[in-house]
Amino acid sequence: MCGIVGYIGKRPVTAVLLDGLSKLEYRGYDSAGIAWLATDGIQRRRASGKLSNLVELVAREGEISSLVNGLSMGIGHTRWATHGEPTERNAHPHVDCTGRIVVVHNGIIENYRSLRQELETEGHVFKSETDTEVIAHLVEKYLKDDLRAAVQAAVTRLTGSYAMVVLWQNWPGRLVAVRKQSPLVLGMGDQEIFLASDIPALLPYTRRVVFLENDDLAVLSAEGAEMYSIVDGQRIEQRPIQTITWDISMAEKAGYRHFMLKEIFEQPQAILNTLAGRIDPETGKVVLPELTLPLKELTSIQNILFLACGTSWHAGLTATYWFEEWLGIPCRVELASEFRYRSMPVNSNTLVIPISQSGETADTLAGLRKARDAGANMISICNVLGSTIARESGNAIYTHAGPEIGVASTKAFTSQLTVLYLIGLYLAQERNAMTVDAIARKINAILEVPNLVESWLKPWQEIAGIIAEDMAQHRDVLYLGRHMNFPIALEGALKLKEISYIHAEGYAAGEMKHGPIALIDKDMPVVAIIPRDHVMEKMISNVQEVKSRRGRMVILGEGDDELRAMAQHFIEIPKGKDLSINPFVCVVPLQLLAYETAVFKGCDVDQPRNLAKSVTVE
Repeated sequence: MCGIVGYIGKRPVTAVLLDGLSKLEYRGYDSAGIAWLATDGIQRRRASGKLSNLVELVAREGEISSLVNGLSMGIGHTRWATHGEPTERNAHPHVDCTGRIVVVHNGIIENYRSLRQELETEGHVFKSETDTEVIAHLVEKYLKDDLRAAVQAAVTRLTGSYAMVVLWQNWPGRLVAVRKQSPLVLGMGDQEIFLASDIPALLPYTRRVVFLENDDLAVLSAEGAEMYSIVDGQRIEQRPIQTITWDISMAEKAGYRHFMLKEIFEQPQAILNTLAGRIDPETGKVVLPELTLPLKELTSIQNILFLACGTSWHAGLTATYWFEEWLGIPCRVELASEFRYRSMPVNSNTLVIPISQSGETADTLAGLRKARDAGANMISICNVLGSTIARESGNAIYTHAGPEIGVASTKAFTSQLTVLYLIGLYLAQERNAMTVDAIARKINAILEVPNLVESWLKPWQEIAGIIAEDMAQHRDVLYLGRHMNFPIALEGALKLKEISYIHAEGYAAGEMKHGPIALIDKDMPVVAIIPRDHVMEKMISNVQEVKSRRGRMVILGEGDDELRAMAQHFIEIPKGKDLSINPFVCVVPLQLLAYETAVFKGCDVDQPRNLAKSVTVE
């Protein structure tokens, strides 16, 4: 979950490292640190708290010579704590007893306690509470005169998931990087090389990248990278260089107050990008050119399992309503963190759809592997090119949402919904489960979504700002929805609790009488999602039950006078060409409501406490 950077070249190394970390702070912001090789040895600077504290520390001390043999080299880290409190002494980089070996690490070393006891018995002295420091001392233990061999020996002792970079004072101009499950990307420059946990840190310098594969060990130099396997130590072929087409401005705020607001307003374009090339204008059919799963496998599917966590789980839950209606086969959505430990029947007649924005979510990856080993067919949905889930699933459909920096997911969610909508229609099309006309209506409806959302963003933000002043005064909020808007109620509640720290719960409205109604009083805002659909009257009955207990109603609806009369606050939503697109037009105003409430309260919108963007540990 942490962010790693590395550099070898002729640029001022501290500037490169700090700039790279600034692009990765969404991955963790408990503490940060950098280390580089100077003429008088290893220099290391660390600070607790946000990256700005480290930047100020480095600036106060001024430039320290960093060119050794004509090159500068260093590594950096921004932390999301898993072992040890977020203090300076627990901040990365960590060193060995000699102070000449420096390590940064993302992941969890599961057997660090036994390794630490072993190393302490041998005389190694530890200075932190982290699992990472074990790596530095293990490398020290095995190091003679070959850093690659020492790192190779050390990782054979480790259990867990990790990405790491090792710098040794006695080997100027070289870094050793290892990837086991946690992401690492190389940036290839002209007589320089960069390394990072994610692409945004590389974009200011290069668009030519190499994605390290699982179990790769790379020896980095200004000339490039040599690849080895950590399984057997053998040299392997160079991984292919890929060109990133993202504009650097996509990873910056572009004038918006927060990344989250920028990303909310980017949703029309993100949905368009996700639709692009996937609907044939001549035939009117859905086409998924990335999909290599044989048609025979698709038509023999008897059940579908969506596998995800958090917001992605809500996307999968929404899709179950589409898929079951369109395909007429059983669907279920499972929390990956639960699925991986359950005994659930999955076989070759099951289609498993893992969903992950980063493509590195640890629980989803573990669930994918479990389902794959049971013989299930797989189509993953990811936003990050070359991510582990995308590669290991064998079939990946990318959302093309671009970088999402805000921790609370917005455009990734609606892009996931878009891909799921297309997959559902594609399966219905290939299985002849719907008429040609019915599929055409659904396609026309999803094509309408970008324009609908675009035209309503400003009005939604305006009303959200008004409601936020009221919402921010309360400790608890209930969100209600039925049918495919039940998952949207869950997502709306999640967004509010993530960034405003208000306790919010989403409920299927019909379940309100089975417990939550006991909480409703004059101090309980209730957000109800009520588009004109077949459960509208049922939702109105639920609203009346809330009002009879003096609950404060916030209603999303299509301009109905009856609904307006029942609401303290009313958020109008447009009527689309088909009810199936209601989740798109309902979730965006809820995102804005959460955003404006958090801003009114003065919360850190882009980096809410205790959260990180990509959950790459269990």
